[in-house]
Amino acid sequence: QVQLVESGGGLVQAGGSLRLSCAASGRSFGSYRMGWFRQAPGKEREFVAVISWSGGSIYYADSVKGRFTISRDNAKNTMYLQMNSLKPEDTAVYFCAASSRVASVGRTQSQFYDYWGQGTQVTVSS
Repeated sequence: QVQLVESGGGLVQAGGSLRLSCAASGRSFGSYRMGWFRQAPGKEREFVAVISWSGGSIYYADSVKGRFTISRDNAKNTMYLQMNSLKPEDTAVYFCAASSRVASVGRTQSQFYDYWGQGTQVTVSS
C-alpha cells in the first residue's frame, strides 16, 4: 500500500513556473513506476509524464515535452514535476500515481496505476 500526497499547486501567470511534489508513504516507493496526470474541468484525465523506478526511463506527453521535467528522489520518497513556460491550457488538477507493474506497456493509461493522490490545483492566468 502506498499513500500519495501532492503539493505545490497554485495560481501563476502564463509563462511562469511551478514545481509540484508528490510525497509517498508506505511500502517501497523506489519499486514503483510513478506518473503525473491532469484533469481540466469538463475533460477526461490525461497523461502528463511517467518515470521509472530508477529514474532512467522517462516519457512525456507531447503537450508538455520541452516545458515540464519529471524527476524523483527515492531517498526522500518524493517525485517532482517542474513546470516551466506554463500556458492557460495547463490549468487543471494534477494527480500523481504509482504503479507496481513491471512492464511499461500501458504506462500512459490511468488503468495502469494502482494508487493515486488527491490532486493539486494548478491555475495559469493569461
